[in-house]
Amino acid sequence: MTDTRKSRVLRASEIGRYVYCARGWWLERVLGLPSARMERMALGEEEHRGHGRQVVGYHRLQRLGYLMLALAVLTALSLSCWWLAAAVLR
Repeated sequence: MTDTRKSRVLRASEIGRYVYCARGWWLERVLGLPSARMERMALGEEEHRGHGRQVVGYHRLQRLGYLMLALAVLTALSLSCWWLAAAVLR
């Protein structure tokens, strides 16, 4: 028995397979027969994982950019306050 047959949860990819071919989904889900395109599906899953890693990396870079921008603004405000204090004390 495969993991897919044990699980009662339907994933979005399974719904997509059902919409594409209900009979093929039934053969795989109910009878446990593997798809003839397992290699191609594995390649697609790896592509999706790679894309997901890229998206996570982009989000981290975006947060780093916002952090650097905030630090730049705080530095500018600190320098402005320091300059004004120095000008007033003269």
